[in-house]
Amino acid sequence: MPTRSLDILMDEEFALGLSDAELMRIAIFLAAKSYDEGGCPIGAVIIDNSTRKILGKGHNTLVQENHPYNHGETSAIRDAGRVDFSKTTLFTSLSPCDICATLIHMRGFSRVVVGDVTNVAGNEKLLQQKGIPVDILEDQYGIALYARFRAEKPDQELEDWQGLRAVKHRNDR
Repeated sequence: MPTRSLDILMDEEFALGLSDAELMRIAIFLAAKSYDEGGCPIGAVIIDNSTRKILGKGHNTLVQENHPYNHGETSAIRDAGRVDFSKTTLFTSLSPCDICATLIHMRGFSRVVVGDVTNVAGNEKLLQQKGIPVDILEDQYGIALYARFRAEKPDQELEDWQGLRAVKHRNDR
């Protein structure tokens, strides 16, 4: 369902009642969608801070769209479009990569919530140093999903983070 059509499913009162844990679970559901499609299980949701309305959502499509940098975060940002991100929060199922962290900073998000730093961590401190508050809200389903993916498809995970050159280099050893 297109994000702009979500108002049909949830009214303002419902959106205001969504907890951070529930919004993170939506990001995890998007990660699971990517996994079910054969992709990397990373999802993201962007909300308006005052209304808690979902402005953008997305999931990683490295495999599905043959797109090396359409990560969960970048997909959600693209879906949200031209909004003032300083009035939004990004919920991401996994610690952001370098590219996503840079884009999050460039767009000036007011807050980032990360659902898994057990499997991958790294750019939370960078975002905090850039003035973006980061909250860790680990979701056990999301952690298990990414661990399963990592065990099943280590080359795909490495490609998503570092590109095909890194996969070739590891396999040539």
